Amino acid sequence: MQQIETAAEYLRAGKLVAFPTETVYGLGADALSDKAVAAIYAAKGRPDFNPLIVHVADVDAAKKYVEWNDTAQMLAGTFWPGPLTLVLSRKKDCAISLLASAGLDTVAIRVPAHPLALALLEKCGLPLAAPSANRSGKISPTLASHVQEELGGKVAMILDGGACGVGIESTIVDVTSAPRILRHGKITREMLEKIIPITEQKPNGKILAPGMLESHYAPNAKLRLNATDIREGELLLAFGAVQNATLNLSETANLEEAAANLFKMLRAIDAKNPPAIAVMPIPMEGLGVAINDRLARAAA
Repeated sequence: MQQIETAAEYLRAGKLVAFPTETVYGLGADALSDKAVAAIYAAKGRPDFNPLIVHVADVDAAKKYVEWNDTAQMLAGTFWPGPLTLVLSRKKDCAISLLASAGLDTVAIRVPAHPLALALLEKCGLPLAAPSANRSGKISPTLASHVQEELGGKVAMILDGGACGVGIESTIVDVTSAPRILRHGKITREMLEKIIPITEQKPNGKILAPGMLESHYAPNAKLRLNATDIREGELLLAFGAVQNATLNLSETANLEEAAANLFKMLRAIDAKNPPAIAVMPIPMEGLGVAINDRLARAAA
């Protein structure tokens, strides 16, 4: 596929390429190059203490850069390729840019489950640092058009793979010691605990992985969460069977549908320039935990 070949050439030349994953669109660059990784931070306006996820083609590729362990093997064997990022210690000779790790002695790494992303990784032969392809702190992109709107002039190419199926970023699990969830996503705590025990240990406010900033995924309008009414000037982002909604994440109250629609609908409702957006309650169960996490950070 000529598109993949061209994108791979850009990446090998140190350029930025936006590409689809099953979660959201990523802003990809050669993770081995300090200059290419620095270009990601510059394009996004992202603080350089906020680490990036490195995408690789398979487990063998991951093992080149991180200290692999039994926990990682069990989780990767179950959930890779897929929306799960593992935080592991850097190998002593790890060639991944320290900028991608934000100076930490760990790497956040995953194998994406999207045919275009995997084809691109295979063709370019590089690990790709790839945060969401949007301006820092703003709503993550789930369509190529979202990337074009925000970063069109800052990327060499946008690979269009249609709408992202999952719609929210990957679950992140720190497996350097007792496994703990650093960011909730499609792979839920319940799913993880069928494979390994998860500790309750908190990160103590330190930024150890992407998506841990208190304010993130933010629209321009103010968000009012767990809304049971609509106030003057507000537009309603609904969940479940409801009248008078501007947009509805899922009329059937399906959490997977709501997750896939979340960022797309936040963008669409924000584009109407309301002073505020009222968001109906989302159950704190299963995938709802990840949806509520994104909404809380968007409202911060």
